[in-house]
Amino acid sequence: MKLTELFLVTIISERILRDDLVDLIKKNGGKGYTITDVEGEGSRGTRVSDFEGKNIKIEAVVSREVGNNIIDQVAEHYFENYAVIVYANPVKVVRGDKYI
Repeated sequence: MKLTELFLVTIISERILRDDLVDLIKKNGGKGYTITDVEGEGSRGTRVSDFEGKNIKIEAVVSREVGNNIIDQVAEHYFENYAVIVYANPVKVVRGDKYI
């Protein structure tokens, strides 16, 4: 089987950003995503309550160009006022044409 090298972009954020982040991924050319409930602690500490729900992790397999655009826009629009982390790893996937 042929493997295609793409990027796995991972965004961990407050649940309130869910719809905005999904829209951002789609508007930049992402074909799909996976969302998982997560919890943890970072520079902003732990959540005081679960009123808004747990944090979310959104993962999308995309091209390098799309991944860089997503990362840049998340940083520009959300880093200052929200608890958000974003990172990318190169991945090799089967059926790479489904992602680009």
